[in-house]
Amino acid sequence: MKIILVEDEKYARKQLEEMLLELQPDIQILAQLESVSQAVKWLKSNTADLIFLDIHLADDISFKIFDQVEVNIPIIFTTAYDQYAIKAFKVNSIDYLLKPIEKEELESAIEKYQSLQKTPAIDLEKLESIFNERHSKKYQQRFLVQRRDRMLSLKIEDIAYFEGEDRYVYLTKKDGSRFIVDYKLSDLENLLDPTSFFRLNRSFIAHFDAIDRIISMSKSRVKVELSPAASRDIVVSTENTRSFKLWLNR
Repeated sequence: MKIILVEDEKYARKQLEEMLLELQPDIQILAQLESVSQAVKWLKSNTADLIFLDIHLADDISFKIFDQVEVNIPIIFTTAYDQYAIKAFKVNSIDYLLKPIEKEELESAIEKYQSLQKTPAIDLEKLESIFNERHSKKYQQRFLVQRRDRMLSLKIEDIAYFEGEDRYVYLTKKDGSRFIVDYKLSDLENLLDPTSFFRLNRSFIAHFDAIDRIISMSKSRVKVELSPAASRDIVVSTENTRSFKLWLNR
């Protein structure tokens, strides 16, 4: 595996290099870069299998790299800041590691990269068939709810998320108002457009626009904070985290 390290802190770069070589002795580190300008220059005439990329570099934030050069190489972000997670998953990221980086988390990220490389070749005809089927399907556009003696028809674009609590399912609008709906979350999964809504866990289905913050946790799990804020923690399991990241990066 041929990689590059883009990290402006010498100690952090050395520590990452040592852990990588300990986990994968056959890794080839093609370059160690410290700034956006160095990374852009290198990527314009070179390539690698994988990039380890810090977010705050010597001259600017690393997202500026993508404004100057096309990057098709998988990226593992390494940073002390968790507020960039959503933005990271939109630029070819396969993982987001918070400093100080734990060896187990690094190993999990490498395994995730390797598993992606083993994915079989895409069947374009099958993909086209799935695409056509998905886009010909009619998803729910409105939900009828009741508040006291009034019936309201809510537009799908006004909905932030659905939450299962006790024996009820609640619909939360983007303005924070909450209504009971006569559906199970499993029913809603078939009614909602999967490009806009994601089943985060057993209790929550959220709209993309409602995802306010993603926080990395141990064992490759992530915690999601929604807007409007939910009344309890929302953790995406290890099994669903990869699908969630792919959905964010759609």
